[in-house]
Amino acid sequence: MSGVTDPVSYETLILGLGNVLWADEGFGVRAAEALNAGYRFGSGVHLMDGGTQGIFLIPWVRSATRLLILDAVDYGLEPGTLKIVHGDDVPRFMGAKKVSMHQAGFQEVLMSAKLTGDFPDQIALVGVQPALLDDYGGSLTDRVKARVPDAVDAAIRVLEGWGIDFEARTEPLADAELIGPSALGIDDYETGRPG
Repeated sequence: MSGVTDPVSYETLILGLGNVLWADEGFGVRAAEALNAGYRFGSGVHLMDGGTQGIFLIPWVRSATRLLILDAVDYGLEPGTLKIVHGDDVPRFMGAKKVSMHQAGFQEVLMSAKLTGDFPDQIALVGVQPALLDDYGGSLTDRVKARVPDAVDAAIRVLEGWGIDFEARTEPLADAELIGPSALGIDDYETGRPG
């Protein structure tokens, strides 16, 4: 999993948050994986499976000039609703309603970074309203899984607005390019789960 080494300064950090073992809670990680599978970015951009690392993500956030977060967020909307939030509104939504332990922790990450003065100049959140969280070992629900491509498109629009260069991938990812362990990739994970 990415994030176990010391962070270096990145112009842009794309951070997928969540726990893939708890149904829709894994949306942010799955969206980051799909973004990584579809696009190649320059050296100033780092895609990361932030999982549920909470406060351990502070150095990563502090090192980024721009931060794009992908996550399951309780907006109080219909399940599967995708919403993009920018700027000062992002921390408010990261803790508006507790979806999981990592989410409250990530609001603290953002506030801690802000207090140090090392806060990204630009920040955006692409979030989906989860339908189901209490299915341990479950994958994304169909309604939320269907929004992963839309989340990728929304992320690309945010990155384009920030002037980030990227290109569509034409070859499958090499193992070294994965942002998480291949055994937890969504296809292997879903087919390996007992009925």
